[in-house]
Amino acid sequence: MTTELERSPPTPVAWLPPSLGALHRDGVFVGLVVVLVALALVAPREIPRYPSRISWPTIATLAGLLLLTRGVEASGALQRAGRALIDLVRSERAAALGLIGASALLSMAITNDVALFIVVPLTLGMCRIAHLPAARLVVFEALAVNVGSALTPIGNPQNIFLWQRSGVPFAQFVSAMLPLVAVLAVALFALAVWAFPATPVRLRDERRASEFDMPLLVVSLGLYAPFLALADRHLAGWGLALVAVVSLALRPRLVRDVDWGLLLVFVLMFIDLRGLADLPAMRGWIASLALDLPKHLYAAGIVASQIVSNVPATIALGEYSGDWHTLAYAVNIGGFGLAIGSLANLIALRMLRERGAWLAFHLWSLPFLVIAAIAGYLILF
Repeated sequence: MTTELERSPPTPVAWLPPSLGALHRDGVFVGLVVVLVALALVAPREIPRYPSRISWPTIATLAGLLLLTRGVEASGALQRAGRALIDLVRSERAAALGLIGASALLSMAITNDVALFIVVPLTLGMCRIAHLPAARLVVFEALAVNVGSALTPIGNPQNIFLWQRSGVPFAQFVSAMLPLVAVLAVALFALAVWAFPATPVRLRDERRASEFDMPLLVVSLGLYAPFLALADRHLAGWGLALVAVVSLALRPRLVRDVDWGLLLVFVLMFIDLRGLADLPAMRGWIASLALDLPKHLYAAGIVASQIVSNVPATIALGEYSGDWHTLAYAVNIGGFGLAIGSLANLIALRMLRERGAWLAFHLWSLPFLVIAAIAGYLILF
């Protein structure tokens, strides 16, 4: 079957990744560039050290996951799964629990940001098939990916960074995060049962089948195990090379369509935040927080995430503490609360583009932050 990826060959200009062409409209990217320029002006002698500030294993792991995820998405398998779910569910609550569960499970294998790029379009498509509350579903999916992604070292960028930096085995990381994720999952599903009524799903008239690329799906899923094995052995660069070569050979446009802009944002985060952390004034202020005390680190991680998002908070606080366990709890919990707490939240709300969505998000996310913070504290201390 001829798929969209195999149609008319692109022109040379068309090979420019769309995500890079749109970066000038990305507020986070623009802000990071402004900080980078300011740091370069304040400390020009540090410019040659910029590449050494980047955690290249983290970037390689994230790049490989983006390529694999793009293959699964482009295969059309998830779109078909969504239509099958509509055929199976009997109520709005059942549909919501299915989507929330799928979001959490997906985010365990891919980053929470990338999971939303799959689940939110799928959800909006399902809302065109059936009468479902799109805004509420997307809000709960954002919460779900932050819960699910906390479990694994590849679930979100902050975990990837902490995993690669600490050097702990994959299984040990999962074991450490399991108690928190179990409690948060129970709380999330309890809230979902309350938020979504058991009213029957009403279908709309228009239903159109999607294309399905079985070879692409099989190859993309088949590459996950060797890629994760290489990343676990601290060979993420070789894993990325394997995935990139196969992707270029099978579906070259997959590589072009990956969100390379997201990777560039993380590169700038490493440079900017480690540069800020090296400033004498910043070192003095952070030293006064006594981050060697786990309780102080826990509070700082949650609060910092509400101000600068949990990925930058992880990178910055990681410069002052080697307690990856406490920091992982803090920054994953910090993804709840304000929308800025996690880039996944901003991605979900931006893709939804529905009036009132920001208010709806905070009505659920702020109480969930309180629940998560208390649960994490009781588990750790």
